[in-house]
Amino acid sequence: MMTPWFPDLRGDDRSPDALLGGELTLPWVMAAYPRGFFPWPMEGEPLAWWCPRVRMIFEPEEMHLSRSLRKTLRRERYRVTLDTAFDDVIARCRDKRGPDRDGTWITGEMVAIYTELHRMGLAHSVEAWDGETLVAGVYGLAIGGTFYGESMYADSTDASKVALVSLGAQLDLWGFDQFDCQVPNDHLISMGGVPLIRSAFLDRLAPSVQRPSRTGTWRIDADAVREHLLARPRFEP
Repeated sequence: MMTPWFPDLRGDDRSPDALLGGELTLPWVMAAYPRGFFPWPMEGEPLAWWCPRVRMIFEPEEMHLSRSLRKTLRRERYRVTLDTAFDDVIARCRDKRGPDRDGTWITGEMVAIYTELHRMGLAHSVEAWDGETLVAGVYGLAIGGTFYGESMYADSTDASKVALVSLGAQLDLWGFDQFDCQVPNDHLISMGGVPLIRSAFLDRLAPSVQRPSRTGTWRIDADAVREHLLARPRFEP
């Protein structure tokens, strides 16, 4: 068994986005995240550990609500929970991404590792329900004051957005520093995502992961989250 080892890339914005090699095991995963790396395996390719030169984060208190999303929240169309259907959420994220779609990185090994992290109280899911039907979800890993978002899926309009902003609001209420979204995209930017160069992200990350972790089963404070979200200013017409 190889000993996990990841370089300290603070101050380094030129090294490649990924390192190749290592083992997709629990010790390697737990060593990777505090250094800013995350696994991104692809079938038939060497194992890659990513620490992108440009990182996307949410400031939990700054997630944007569009007019339409605000209306959805006011109507209370979806009920949001935490850690009630982790296995279903990760399975649906996996199924939405392959094998006929790009991004088949949620392999059987990844499912097994993150399921074990969930059992350890470190990985968590947020679920959006329409009645008794699960219609969207997000899962990720929490270490110290940082939540690392891994993947999300949706089967209904605005459901994943409701799950995402509800998680962000709960993280804000708990005093989390940041919500890591890994790589930038236009959808996340439209919701208030902030792109950071690698060195800026790692400078934030180093003290954040030293904070005590909020472990165990998470539960949402639904009333406080809704009030917290609807009190925010509107960012879109």
